[in-house]
Amino acid sequence: MALTKDQLISDLAEAVDAPKTTVRALLDQLAQVTTDALENDGEITLPGIGKLKVNERPARTGRNPQTGKEIQIAAKKAVKLVPAKALTDALN
Repeated sequence: MALTKDQLISDLAEAVDAPKTTVRALLDQLAQVTTDALENDGEITLPGIGKLKVNERPARTGRNPQTGKEIQIAAKKAVKLVPAKALTDALN
């Protein structure tokens, strides 16, 4: 089962003995800081978790699976997570 935002807030609030409203504000601010860093620098390191990088995907030709017709898929930017060694080691 996936961890929801409310569950994450509850777990963090309990772990650091802080009010849930403070933890919620902190998570919202972390999301904003991460977004700004990715827009400006193209990457951000989250210690113990990994590095988030912006990955440029070029335009390409694809197929509509229902009709088989060729379609053009526009170029876009995607976020890629490169996991930290500590995280990988913890899982294995």
